[in-house]
Amino acid sequence: MIAGSWPRLARLIRALRDGFANRQRLLLFHGRARRGHGGVLKQMYPAMTTPVALTIAGSDSSGGAGIQADLKTFAALGVYGASVITALTAQNTRGVTGIHAVPAEFVTAQMDAVFSDLEVGAVKIGMVAQAASIDAIAAALSRWAFRHVVLDPVMVATSGDRLLASEAVDALRTKLIPLATVITPNLPEAAALLDEPMAASEAEIESQGRRLLSLGCRAVLVKGGHGEGAESIDYLVGADTTIALAAPRLPTKNTHGTGCSLSSAIAAGLAKGEGLENAVRNAKAWISAAIGAADRFSVGHGHAPIHHFHKFY
Repeated sequence: MIAGSWPRLARLIRALRDGFANRQRLLLFHGRARRGHGGVLKQMYPAMTTPVALTIAGSDSSGGAGIQADLKTFAALGVYGASVITALTAQNTRGVTGIHAVPAEFVTAQMDAVFSDLEVGAVKIGMVAQAASIDAIAAALSRWAFRHVVLDPVMVATSGDRLLASEAVDALRTKLIPLATVITPNLPEAAALLDEPMAASEAEIESQGRRLLSLGCRAVLVKGGHGEGAESIDYLVGADTTIALAAPRLPTKNTHGTGCSLSSAIAAGLAKGEGLENAVRNAKAWISAAIGAADRFSVGHGHAPIHHFHKFY
């Protein structure tokens, strides 16, 4: 035998013997687990706490906005998404051709089913369609004493089609806004909620934000996507402060579902335990990247959706 080879051979034999023994123990362990000793597995791999967010909104049959955009946003940000559907829309990237409102009592049934079983950390409310659904949503949120509510006061789609009955606007103001942690109107929606012309300056935007705050919500995020200039500036208006959040205005028409997704991203942050300002900042950064990546898609012939999963492909 070559000098010095015996110690190496001995180490190899010991490694093979130990490897075989470990394999036998592993097989025994898995055999026990299969026979009902799952507690061992749970000790080794304890279940992680999963943040859960709920979207209450309408369905977009083309998948770019509404419930579909919300669930994609939750998934992209590491949050389990549940949903309550308030309306079905026949919709694509060019426009909305039909709306079928879900009966208010079935909206209630969906909410009760989710809240009675899942530990929901935050709720996002989008398209509510009709006054009866607003009553049902407000009643269920009050009954379940829910804390984090992000309200996107959806009135008109990107295509210009109306998504909220005009007679329901007052119910939105008086019944849902007071329950909200934050509301996220764009410039036209902020003006419509106040029955005023659209704000054209930073001072007017802040002033409208403060008047919306007086309706009872804890904060207002006035979105600047409909404004002009090289930057798209959103204004987070709170009781004592106004924070301007700027991002470059991107030259793309592919913005379908932007508002839905931003409000859902805020809800995802709140569900994960982030404070409101951090949740808004993180959501703004994420939505800006999703808009920036939107032109990677070629979906439809109108306003294509943003790229929810831009971090992954």
